[in-house]
Parts: sequence; C-alpha cells; structure tokens
Amino acid sequence: MKLSPESEAIVKATAGVVAEHAEAITKTFYPDMFAAHPELMRVFNKANQAIGEQPKALAASVVAYAVNLIDPDAPDFTPVLKRIAHKHVSLGIAAQEYTIVGHHLLKAVKTVLGDAVTPEVAAAWDEVYWLFGTALIAEEGKLYALAGTDPAHPWRKYRVVERFEESDDIFSLILAPVSGVVPSHTTGQYVAIAVDLPNGERQPRQYTISSGPRGDSIRVTIKRVHGVDGHPDGQVSTWLHENAKPGTVLDVSQPAGDLVLDDESDGPLVLVSAGIGITPIAAIVEDLSRRAPARTVRIFHADTSHSNHALYAHLRRQVLAMDDAKAQNWYEQDAESAPTLHPARPGFMDLSDIDVPADATVFMCGPLEFMRLTRKVLMAKGIPSENINYEVFGPDLWAQNPDNADA
Repeated sequence: MKLSPESEAIVKATAGVVAEHAEAITKTFYPDMFAAHPELMRVFNKANQAIGEQPKALAASVVAYAVNLIDPDAPDFTPVLKRIAHKHVSLGIAAQEYTIVGHHLLKAVKTVLGDAVTPEVAAAWDEVYWLFGTALIAEEGKLYALAGTDPAHPWRKYRVVERFEESDDIFSLILAPVSGVVPSHTTGQYVAIAVDLPNGERQPRQYTISSGPRGDSIRVTIKRVHGVDGHPDGQVSTWLHENAKPGTVLDVSQPAGDLVLDDESDGPLVLVSAGIGITPIAAIVEDLSRRAPARTVRIFHADTSHSNHALYAHLRRQVLAMDDAKAQNWYEQDAESAPTLHPARPGFMDLSDIDVPADATVFMCGPLEFMRLTRKVLMAKGIPSENINYEVFGPDLWAQNPDNADA
C-alpha cells in the first residue's frame, strides 16, 4: 500500500513535526477518546495508560509506519504490524473501533499542532492512519479466521482446574475450556484474561501460555504486581491472586503472539529470561523435551532469589530429560544456598564468560533494559541480530528500532 503522491509530499514535509509531538498527541488522544467512549476502557490496559507506556507505544508505531511509507530505506514494518495485530486479537479489538480511534487521533493532532494542521495536512495524515488501520484490520481478520473466532464474540469461558503456588506472589493456573477444546496454538504464544473487578470495571491482561501444547488445557503463570513509585497494585493480577481457585470460570481470548518456536529448525537454542519472563521459556523447554529432546539448548535465567524462581522444579525435570540441555541461573540474593542444576551465580546476569553457539537462535524475555544489555553481549559473541528474538510484556517500546533503542 502506498500514499497518494499529494499526501506523500505533505507527510515528508511534516513527519518531523509530528514525530516531535507524537507523544503529546497520543496523551491528548486517549483521554479525549475515553471521555467520548468510556466503553473502550474495557479493552485498554489502564495500568499501561497510567504509567504512559501505551501512549509512547502508539506514538512510536504511527510515526514508524509513516516513515516506512515515505522512506524506501526504512526498516520493514511488517514484523511490527504483525506483532500489533496479535496484541489486538488477544484483546478482542473489532474493525469498527478503528473508526473511533481514527477520529480522535486526528482530532488530537489538530489540538496539539494547531494552525499548522491545514485541511491538506489533516487529509494526508488521515490517509496514513487508514493505510495503517486497514493493514491491521486485514491481518487481524486473518488471525480471527484461522482460530475460528467470531470477532463479535472473542472471549471463551475457561475453568480453573488446578492452581500451583510458585512463590509468595507467583502462581500458575491450569485452565480448561468449559466447552470444546483448546484452540490450536504455537509454543510461545499468550492469551488475555478479562475480569470484572469489584468497582464495576472490566479489564484484560495478557499472560504467556507457560506450558507446551496439551490439547485439553493450558497453563498460565501470573505474578501479582505490587505498585512502585506511587503506582497502585495491579488490579487484575491481584484479583486473580485472591480469587482464581479451582472451579473459577474466566473469560479467555484465543492464543496469540508472534514470538513462537520454529518447528522446522533443529539448530541450537539460547533461552534468556529474567523474573516472570521465564514463562515463555518454560513453554519452549517443555515442548522440546517432548518433541526434540536431542536438541542443543542453553538456558540462562536471572532472578531475585531461588524462592522467587517460578517454575524451577518443572524446568529442572525437563532439562534433565534432554540430551544436551544446560541451565545457568543468577540470583541477587542467597545464590550460594540455592539447590540449582549448576551452582547459581550471585548478582545480575553476566554472559561475558559464557560459551554460546554462534549459530544459535535466541529467545529473550524480561525487562527492556535487561534485554538490551543482553542483546549487546550476544551480538559481541558473534550471534547475528536477526537471530535474536524477544518478547515484551506490555506495550512494545522497542520493536520499531531495537538497533537504536539502546543508543
């Protein structure tokens, strides 16, 4: 899809100004849209709104898409678009909601930029938005269709059949459909869980499927979020921590996510995680221990302590069942007393003296700064950037340009 010649010239002339004010535009856009359409608060994550991550992610995505339209040398936007589409499908976003978003987004552009937004400039950026929106609608329609999901009814009922306490704040739920079977999914994907909170609000949150494909159930592993720096505790994770017991019925989305294990490859894997980022790693290791136990796998995990290392016993069993799997952990506290596969190292993860296969495919999951630093170390060891894959919990503030994100 291409911009019209008239719009292309205008977008080239104004892209810098829009990029400079993009975050201010999105911060204006969200409150205005929610005031007019409060029902959309049932779709958007209030926590990401409160800490400003969602406006930043939207601003970065729209600007990156516009640059992709006007600059033939810009990075391919397709992977970013696909990642956004997966996020939207997990939240049950419908095509008609793009009209609402488009109206309020262009209104915010005019509010922030004022008289600089002539009718011609408004028309050009409206064209950018709808090229972006229609591409997402098409990709999301395909994902809904492949999963057999009616976009008008994106949530399915699942019952909690088992619960396991991983630590004081981390717990795993085994979820089974109330009727039917678990939709087919790929190792590494996630689902959203939507809950009706005591204050009358409904909020969705996305959680990795921390088990390999099972057919009759899925496992999700959830960390109860405690508020820091003045932010409140996580609403959904706290509700689930207190209320999700065997027998509880939850609204669950179709599986989604583009960071998935390639079933065709048998090359070496390096799996890197920190904290609750262990969840997609656990799913990958469980899957491989069943399907490809001879595959070379190296697992590196960082955590605050052994007692907070979620899914440790599960991972230990899987690693011991494989022919060439090795794990190394780093704990900030009490590393010397942790009963690990190999002695845990104290402090933060440091891969500088760790041997990794140069031809390995890497999967990372953890805080952004952790993954940026780890990526630098792995690239210095000779692993090409295109071999390094990552998952972000929440809005993806890295996807548009990971090579420059840590500059």
